[in-house]
Amino acid sequence: MKNFILMIAGGLAVSMTAFSPGGANAAGMDDDIYWHVQADQAEYRIGDGADVLAWQGNAWIGNDDHRLAFKTEGENPIGKRLEKAEFQFLYRKPISDFFDVNAGIRHDLRPDPDRTYGVIGIQGLAKQFVETDANLFVSETGDVSARFEAEVDWLITQRLVLQPLVEVDLAFSEDRRIHSGAGINTVEAGLRLKYEIRREFAPYIGLHYERKFGATANFARDEGEDTDALRFVAGVSFWF
Repeated sequence: MKNFILMIAGGLAVSMTAFSPGGANAAGMDDDIYWHVQADQAEYRIGDGADVLAWQGNAWIGNDDHRLAFKTEGENPIGKRLEKAEFQFLYRKPISDFFDVNAGIRHDLRPDPDRTYGVIGIQGLAKQFVETDANLFVSETGDVSARFEAEVDWLITQRLVLQPLVEVDLAFSEDRRIHSGAGINTVEAGLRLKYEIRREFAPYIGLHYERKFGATANFARDEGEDTDALRFVAGVSFWF
Protein backbone atom coordinates (compact mmCIF):
# COMPACT_ATOMS: atom_id res chain seq x y z
CA MET A 1 0.00 0.00 0.00
CA LYS A 2 2.92 2.32 0.64
CA ASN A 3 3.88 1.80 -2.98
CA PHE A 4 0.39 2.91 -3.95
CA ILE A 5 0.80 6.11 -1.95
CA LEU A 6 4.21 6.71 -3.49
CA MET A 7 2.75 6.13 -6.95
CA ILE A 8 0.09 8.77 -6.34
CA ALA A 9 2.72 11.13 -4.93
CA GLY A 10 4.80 10.56 -8.02
CA GLY A 11 1.85 11.33 -10.23
CA LEU A 12 1.22 14.52 -8.29
CA ALA A 13 4.87 15.50 -8.65
CA VAL A 14 4.72 14.95 -12.42
CA SER A 15 1.57 17.05 -12.57
CA MET A 16 3.25 19.82 -10.60
CA THR A 17 6.12 19.70 -13.05
CA ALA A 18 3.61 20.42 -15.80
CA PHE A 19 2.97 23.78 -14.12
CA SER A 20 6.65 24.71 -14.10
CA PRO A 21 7.75 27.13 -16.84
CA GLY A 22 9.11 24.29 -18.94
CA GLY A 23 5.95 22.20 -18.51
CA ALA A 24 3.73 25.15 -19.35
CA ASN A 25 5.63 25.67 -22.57
CA ALA A 26 5.12 22.05 -23.51
CA ALA A 27 1.38 22.27 -22.81
CA GLY A 28 0.92 25.57 -24.62
CA MET A 29 1.92 29.06 -23.56
CA ASP A 30 -1.50 30.58 -24.35
CA ASP A 31 -3.29 28.75 -21.53
CA ASP A 32 -4.47 31.30 -18.97
CA ILE A 33 -3.83 30.50 -15.32
CA TYR A 34 -6.65 31.11 -12.83
CA TRP A 35 -6.87 30.71 -9.07
CA HIS A 36 -9.59 30.53 -6.45
CA VAL A 37 -9.67 30.52 -2.65
CA GLN A 38 -12.82 29.58 -0.71
CA ALA A 39 -13.75 29.12 2.95
CA ASP A 40 -16.93 27.05 2.94
CA GLN A 41 -17.14 27.01 6.73
CA ALA A 42 -15.46 29.13 9.38
CA GLU A 43 -17.78 28.67 12.32
CA TYR A 44 -18.38 28.40 16.06
CA ARG A 45 -20.51 25.45 17.26
CA ILE A 46 -22.35 25.44 20.57
CA GLY A 47 -24.61 22.74 22.03
CA ASP A 48 -24.00 19.17 23.18
CA GLY A 49 -20.51 18.74 24.67
CA ALA A 50 -17.73 21.28 24.37
CA ASP A 51 -18.05 24.28 22.08
CA VAL A 52 -16.09 23.81 18.85
CA LEU A 53 -14.29 25.99 16.34
CA ALA A 54 -14.52 24.33 12.90
CA TRP A 55 -13.28 25.12 9.43
CA GLN A 56 -13.52 23.75 5.90
CA GLY A 57 -11.85 25.38 2.90
CA ASN A 58 -10.22 24.82 -0.44
CA ALA A 59 -8.12 26.54 -3.08
CA TRP A 60 -6.87 25.80 -6.58
CA ILE A 61 -4.65 27.22 -9.30
CA GLY A 62 -4.40 26.20 -12.93
CA ASN A 63 -6.06 26.36 -16.30
CA ASP A 64 -9.20 24.66 -17.62
CA ASP A 65 -7.48 21.29 -18.07
CA HIS A 66 -4.96 21.00 -15.24
CA ARG A 67 -5.21 22.31 -11.70
CA LEU A 68 -3.42 21.96 -8.40
CA ALA A 69 -5.84 21.96 -5.51
CA PHE A 70 -5.68 22.24 -1.73
CA LYS A 71 -8.35 21.23 0.78
CA THR A 72 -8.43 21.51 4.54
CA GLU A 73 -10.92 20.88 7.33
CA GLY A 74 -10.73 20.55 11.08
CA GLU A 75 -12.28 20.92 14.50
CA ASN A 76 -10.87 22.37 17.70
CA PRO A 77 -12.92 21.95 20.91
CA ILE A 78 -12.61 25.06 23.06
CA GLY A 79 -10.20 24.48 25.94
CA LYS A 80 -9.04 21.11 24.61
CA ARG A 81 -6.47 19.74 22.18
CA LEU A 82 -6.98 20.09 18.46
CA GLU A 83 -9.28 17.16 17.63
CA LYS A 84 -9.18 17.01 13.84
CA ALA A 85 -6.93 18.68 11.25
CA GLU A 86 -6.77 17.44 7.67
CA PHE A 87 -4.90 18.76 4.62
CA GLN A 88 -5.05 17.51 1.03
CA PHE A 89 -2.76 18.38 -1.88
CA LEU A 90 -4.29 17.27 -5.18
CA TYR A 91 -3.93 17.26 -8.93
CA ARG A 92 -7.32 17.90 -10.58
CA LYS A 93 -8.43 17.25 -14.15
CA PRO A 94 -11.91 17.49 -15.73
CA ILE A 95 -13.39 14.25 -17.02
CA SER A 96 -16.70 15.72 -18.21
CA ASP A 97 -18.50 19.06 -18.39
CA PHE A 98 -19.51 18.82 -14.73
CA PHE A 99 -17.05 16.48 -12.99
CA ASP A 100 -13.34 16.49 -12.13
CA VAL A 101 -11.07 13.70 -10.94
CA ASN A 102 -8.67 14.34 -8.03
CA ALA A 103 -5.49 12.46 -7.12
CA GLY A 104 -2.90 13.28 -4.49
CA ILE A 105 -1.97 13.17 -0.84
CA ARG A 106 -3.90 13.71 2.40
CA HIS A 107 -2.19 14.29 5.73
CA ASP A 108 -3.98 14.33 9.09
CA LEU A 109 -2.21 16.13 11.93
CA ARG A 110 -5.03 14.99 14.21
CA PRO A 111 -6.23 12.57 15.46
CA ASP A 112 -3.00 11.37 17.03
CA PRO A 113 -0.94 9.61 15.68
CA ASP A 114 -0.88 11.51 12.41
CA ARG A 115 -1.62 9.66 9.19
CA THR A 116 -0.72 10.12 5.51
CA TYR A 117 -3.04 8.83 2.79
CA GLY A 118 -3.09 8.45 -0.96
CA VAL A 119 -6.25 10.00 -2.42
CA ILE A 120 -8.26 9.30 -5.55
CA GLY A 121 -11.68 10.90 -5.98
CA ILE A 122 -14.28 12.59 -8.12
CA GLN A 123 -16.18 15.83 -7.53
CA GLY A 124 -18.66 17.88 -9.43
CA LEU A 125 -22.21 19.04 -9.98
CA ALA A 126 -24.79 16.25 -10.08
CA LYS A 127 -28.45 16.47 -11.05
CA GLN A 128 -30.60 19.04 -9.23
CA PHE A 129 -27.41 21.13 -8.78
CA VAL A 130 -26.12 18.93 -5.95
CA GLU A 131 -22.41 19.46 -5.28
CA THR A 132 -20.84 16.05 -4.70
CA ASP A 133 -17.38 14.94 -3.59
CA ALA A 134 -16.46 11.24 -3.25
CA ASN A 135 -12.96 10.09 -2.28
CA LEU A 136 -11.11 6.85 -1.59
CA PHE A 137 -8.17 6.93 0.84
CA VAL A 138 -5.33 4.42 1.38
CA SER A 139 -3.33 5.10 4.53
CA GLU A 140 0.38 4.55 5.14
CA THR A 141 -0.63 1.52 7.25
CA GLY A 142 -2.59 0.02 4.34
CA ASP A 143 -6.06 0.79 5.67
CA VAL A 144 -8.67 1.78 3.10
CA SER A 145 -11.43 4.29 3.81
CA ALA A 146 -13.83 6.48 1.88
CA ARG A 147 -15.84 9.68 2.23
CA PHE A 148 -18.90 10.99 0.44
CA GLU A 149 -20.13 14.58 0.67
CA ALA A 150 -23.16 16.28 -0.89
CA GLU A 151 -24.60 19.76 -0.54
CA VAL A 152 -26.99 22.02 -2.39
CA ASP A 153 -27.83 25.73 -2.33
CA TRP A 154 -31.53 26.60 -2.32
CA LEU A 155 -32.18 30.24 -3.13
CA ILE A 156 -34.95 31.62 -0.91
CA THR A 157 -34.34 35.15 -2.14
CA GLN A 158 -31.54 36.70 -4.19
CA ARG A 159 -29.45 36.97 -1.00
CA LEU A 160 -30.88 34.35 1.37
CA VAL A 161 -29.60 30.80 0.74
CA LEU A 162 -30.56 27.60 2.59
CA GLN A 163 -27.81 24.97 2.39
CA PRO A 164 -28.39 21.36 3.53
CA LEU A 165 -25.37 19.06 3.46
CA VAL A 166 -24.37 15.55 4.48
CA GLU A 167 -21.01 13.81 4.91
CA VAL A 168 -20.47 10.06 5.43
CA ASP A 169 -17.13 8.52 6.44
CA LEU A 170 -16.57 4.76 6.25
CA ALA A 171 -13.63 2.37 6.54
CA PHE A 172 -12.98 -1.08 5.10
CA SER A 173 -10.75 -2.11 8.00
CA GLU A 174 -10.14 -1.13 11.61
CA ASP A 175 -7.37 1.26 12.63
CA ARG A 176 -7.42 1.12 16.43
CA ARG A 177 -4.64 3.68 16.94
CA ILE A 178 -6.81 6.46 15.50
CA HIS A 179 -10.02 4.95 16.93
CA SER A 180 -11.49 4.15 13.53
CA GLY A 181 -13.66 1.05 13.21
CA ALA A 182 -14.64 -0.88 10.10
CA GLY A 183 -17.91 0.09 8.45
CA ILE A 184 -19.67 3.44 8.60
CA ASN A 185 -17.72 5.55 11.08
CA THR A 186 -19.40 8.91 11.15
CA VAL A 187 -22.35 10.68 9.59
CA GLU A 188 -22.55 14.47 9.70
CA ALA A 189 -25.51 16.54 8.58
CA GLY A 190 -25.93 20.28 8.51
CA LEU A 191 -28.46 22.93 7.63
CA ARG A 192 -27.15 26.48 7.25
CA LEU A 193 -28.98 29.67 6.35
CA LYS A 194 -26.70 32.16 4.61
CA TYR A 195 -27.19 35.82 3.88
CA GLU A 196 -25.02 36.91 0.97
CA ILE A 197 -24.00 40.49 1.75
CA ARG A 198 -22.00 40.08 -1.43
CA ARG A 199 -21.66 36.99 -3.58
CA GLU A 200 -18.19 36.63 -2.12
CA PHE A 201 -19.10 37.02 1.56
CA ALA A 202 -21.96 35.44 3.55
CA PRO A 203 -22.48 35.15 7.32
CA TYR A 204 -24.70 32.26 8.35
CA ILE A 205 -26.42 30.44 11.18
CA GLY A 206 -27.60 26.85 11.34
CA LEU A 207 -27.49 23.39 12.86
CA HIS A 208 -24.82 20.69 12.77
CA TYR A 209 -25.42 17.08 13.79
CA GLU A 210 -22.77 14.37 14.06
CA ARG A 211 -23.11 10.71 15.04
CA LYS A 212 -20.56 7.93 15.35
CA PHE A 213 -21.41 4.30 14.60
CA GLY A 214 -20.17 0.78 15.35
CA ALA A 215 -16.66 0.26 16.68
CA THR A 216 -15.91 3.96 16.20
CA ALA A 217 -18.72 4.77 18.63
CA ASN A 218 -17.34 2.16 21.06
CA PHE A 219 -13.91 3.82 20.92
CA ALA A 220 -15.56 7.17 21.72
CA ARG A 221 -17.46 5.70 24.69
CA ASP A 222 -14.23 4.18 26.05
CA GLU A 223 -12.68 7.68 25.94
CA GLY A 224 -15.69 9.17 27.74
CA GLU A 225 -16.81 11.03 24.61
CA ASP A 226 -20.34 11.48 23.27
CA THR A 227 -21.31 9.39 20.23
CA ASP A 228 -23.65 12.04 18.87
CA ALA A 229 -23.98 15.78 19.19
CA LEU A 230 -26.35 18.46 17.95
CA ARG A 231 -24.95 21.98 17.87
CA PHE A 232 -26.06 25.42 16.73
CA VAL A 233 -23.56 27.12 14.46
CA ALA A 234 -22.69 30.69 13.49
CA GLY A 235 -20.01 31.53 10.98
CA VAL A 236 -19.00 33.06 7.68
CA SER A 237 -18.23 31.73 4.23
CA PHE A 238 -16.25 33.68 1.66
CA TRP A 239 -14.29 33.32 -1.55
CA PHE A 240 -12.01 35.37 -3.72
